[in-house]
Amino acid sequence: MRKPLKRSERRKGMERNVPAPKTLAAMKKQILIVTLSGALLVQPFVPLSLPSEGQVASAAAAQSPAVKLLDEVMVTSGAKQQKYLWTSTRSSTAVQANVYVLEVDLSNPYVKLDVMSGKNSTVASKNTVTNMVAETKAVAGINADFFIMTAEGVGMGPQISNGNMVTTPSVINGMYSFSLDKNRTPEIDNYAFDGKVTSESGATFALSGINKTNYTMDTANGSQRSHVNALYMYTSAWATTERPQNSATLPTEVLVRNGVVTQIQENGSLPGTVPEDGYILRAHGEAAKFVRENLAIGQRVTADYSLVSLTSGAKKDPAAFQMMVGGHTLLVDNGKEAVFTRDISGVSGNSAVARTAIGYSRDNKKLYLITVEKQGSSSGMTLKELQSAMVSLGIWKGLNLDGGGSTTMVTRPLGDFAAGLTHATSNGVGTSQRAVANGLGIYSIAPQGEAKGIRASGPSAVFVKGPAEFSLKGYDTYYNPIRFEGANATWSAKSLGAFSGNIFTASKPGKTTLTVKSGSASANMDVEVVAGGQIDQMTVSPSSGSIAAGATINLPIKVKLNDGRELTVPAESVTWELKGMKGRVKDGKLTVDSVDQGAANAYAIASYDGYAAMAAFSASNSATSKVWEDFEKVSYPITFKGNPFGTVGSAVIVKGIAGRENSSALQIAYDFTTGAGGRWAYAVLGSNGRSVEGKPVSLTASVYGDGSKNWLRAEVSDAAGKVHYLDLARPLDWTGWKDVKVDLGKLGLSYPISIKQIYVANPESGQEERALTGQVAIDDIKFEYQNAVTTPPASKIELTIGKRSAAVNGKATALDAAPIVLNGTTYVPLRFVSDAIGGQVNWDGRSKRVNLLRGNKMLDLWIGRKEVVLNGSRIKTEVSPIERSGRTLVPVRLVSEQLGLTVTWDNKAQKVTIQ
Repeated sequence: MRKPLKRSERRKGMERNVPAPKTLAAMKKQILIVTLSGALLVQPFVPLSLPSEGQVASAAAAQSPAVKLLDEVMVTSGAKQQKYLWTSTRSSTAVQANVYVLEVDLSNPYVKLDVMSGKNSTVASKNTVTNMVAETKAVAGINADFFIMTAEGVGMGPQISNGNMVTTPSVINGMYSFSLDKNRTPEIDNYAFDGKVTSESGATFALSGINKTNYTMDTANGSQRSHVNALYMYTSAWATTERPQNSATLPTEVLVRNGVVTQIQENGSLPGTVPEDGYILRAHGEAAKFVRENLAIGQRVTADYSLVSLTSGAKKDPAAFQMMVGGHTLLVDNGKEAVFTRDISGVSGNSAVARTAIGYSRDNKKLYLITVEKQGSSSGMTLKELQSAMVSLGIWKGLNLDGGGSTTMVTRPLGDFAAGLTHATSNGVGTSQRAVANGLGIYSIAPQGEAKGIRASGPSAVFVKGPAEFSLKGYDTYYNPIRFEGANATWSAKSLGAFSGNIFTASKPGKTTLTVKSGSASANMDVEVVAGGQIDQMTVSPSSGSIAAGATINLPIKVKLNDGRELTVPAESVTWELKGMKGRVKDGKLTVDSVDQGAANAYAIASYDGYAAMAAFSASNSATSKVWEDFEKVSYPITFKGNPFGTVGSAVIVKGIAGRENSSALQIAYDFTTGAGGRWAYAVLGSNGRSVEGKPVSLTASVYGDGSKNWLRAEVSDAAGKVHYLDLARPLDWTGWKDVKVDLGKLGLSYPISIKQIYVANPESGQEERALTGQVAIDDIKFEYQNAVTTPPASKIELTIGKRSAAVNGKATALDAAPIVLNGTTYVPLRFVSDAIGGQVNWDGRSKRVNLLRGNKMLDLWIGRKEVVLNGSRIKTEVSPIERSGRTLVPVRLVSEQLGLTVTWDNKAQKVTIQ
């Protein structure tokens, strides 16, 4: 009989960290873990300069797909991380993706690879890779097997950890698995499960699997539900009391402890979870009949099982393996791209998405775990592209693992004690991660070594005048972290700035190298000081509103760079100009002393290295708030609608919800336990929604949260017929009442608007983290109205090519410079046009920049530069402003249309009209 895996056994050998060899030459037998990614490297490794877009495009057009090593760094003795840039063409367009590789030396006695399970090392409890790495004390890890997102969270393939069978392979065609045997030899193969249970009398019944969720099997007679007429074993590795959920079968369960039947529950489940010293046999149909006829309390029972290779037919004892984890289709075989062993449509195989894979070298000395990022400039990959890249990396045999939103790599930076995301997931640029069924972890089992080296750690991108803190970290001869106080460390910068202690302050943009020294040891770190030319968008929050004397407003600044990075600009790096008001901005906070007499609008203009954005304010602060619905006297019908079919719930007015016993509120109850994919529960307001008065700038409401992590949203229809979705709570991560506010100013609403429905949303992505049932409530919905920033009325301007006179609203006006036509583009004097439409023009002779303010728009233009910046967003143009006789002339159509004006051209009269 095979022993069921105990939790204590599963955690053995995972309590220490794995080191790396003293030199790369010493790495004879290696495992390589690879991550292909399209996102930003967010861990504090030494930053790299990627090729420019033009270089990538040129290279991609000139050659077939290629991978280029950009960087490598030790993680621990026997494991290092590499970063590659993959370039290719897709539909005649140049593309690139970042490839991250963890290479593990299998001959190194201080490194270990094992499977990581869900929460607390159990199955049927999904967890993020970061949490798995932390809980098991791994130094690195990636996500592994595919799983059914709407189920408990169990890998579809087999899982063996420390030689113990945790889960068995599903009966699904073409699903391969990766393993290491006791000699640490890697193998990728396709396995079936062969098991039986034997009673004390010698009667036997086939054992269908261990710790399996409910799924649809691929059988010779077509698809069939897994738990019908079947016998399954559940061990203490199974985290929940339902074995499994939504099986549509009524079980008979048998508790076996130390080989003896101790409890039998017919037509129902045994209470509680499985004890450490036993297992539960879960039977249905014919299997339940076997239990009734052959098993009794006090009798002995045995379970025997093995894995069967579907390629060789050989039976294999699970105890012969150190570890095993399931995967998907074969990708590489004998160093060549393999024919897919399973249909790839279900894994978006022909789409460029984030990917995870595993492979090993021809001599079995290197193992490659691979992830492909899809964020920013990294495009992700199709499975065909992934195959090609794996072959280029020298992989002899390779396997597809779970991808998309599941793709995650976590590594411990050299000298750090904690691991973190290596690159952004496709769930977001920040730290967002999907909880998954299992992962592959790398562990260090090295002793404490002697101090070997130091490294500098800190931000790879900084801003001019923005203080940036750096730290010193140390590592031993096994590349594991050591405590390093760094009290005697000295820091210096090659150029572009200076240090005060460990704080670096940049003086100008560019790239530089920072150096830290401690005793005889030293380390360098490349740092980029962001330039204004790298910015594609700058935002000031809030971008609009109203002000009055005495007001204080926080004005944080964020930028998006042309390579996709999104960064916060330190307050010290920003210079401010105030117009229409007197005051100051200190530490990112605007304090208004007074508003200029007669000013309709006031502006706070933020600049960084010549790039600017603004916040525009109405000079009147007469904001009003109106109750739109308090649900005390509702005069229209409210009905419930569920989507997809089978979603049930209710939408009713209730009174007396805890905390608001004397008030009525709209309560939405939902049950998402049936159906698949995204799920929604709607409270439909009337037959065509309920209208909203005027032009509100924000919405506030009181929301009763249920802690479900679902979203609460409102669907709004505007005057143009466009539908907008307002996030009232995203996510519902609290219980009880809470006030929420939604800024309507950035939604581009066409007024008037109406609210059609309020609803609970459970999108498919990240669904495993959200509750499937619950109820929420909403009350006291209010809209806030403010005086908007006013735009001066536009005069009708008529100009004639070559003439230094114009008509403004029919009145003749002299011009300093005549309009001209150059290469088919009409140019007009900017200051004259600005004055005529009520704008304000500022000229910076040093940078040859023209700044134009009008209403809620700010336009920056540069002489000879084919781009403009409108409200902080860079826009490429076909033409640029020019200078003639000391006067700035601008392309009339470019400027006018950016400011919302209309331009007409009379070719016969050679006349331009702006209005």
